[in-house]
Amino acid sequence: MVRQYTEDEGRSLGLSGWVKNTRQGTVIGQIQGPQDKVDTMKNWLKNIGSPSSRIDRAVFSNQRDISKLEIRGFSTRY
Repeated sequence: MVRQYTEDEGRSLGLSGWVKNTRQGTVIGQIQGPQDKVDTMKNWLKNIGSPSSRIDRAVFSNQRDISKLEIRGFSTRY
């Protein structure tokens, strides 16, 4: 259920994207939306996270501006 907290946070901010646990015990994903909301989500991922998660570090890459959302809604991928 750890991913559910991330999904809920993304939805509450009105973001689009997805999150997925990897076999290496890390989490990957993609977030789209207004820059201020994306920044809020990044801060949550880096400093708060799900209640049972342990955050060792957060790396955000491939950041770019887009003219329109490429993903609809916020979901968990398996």
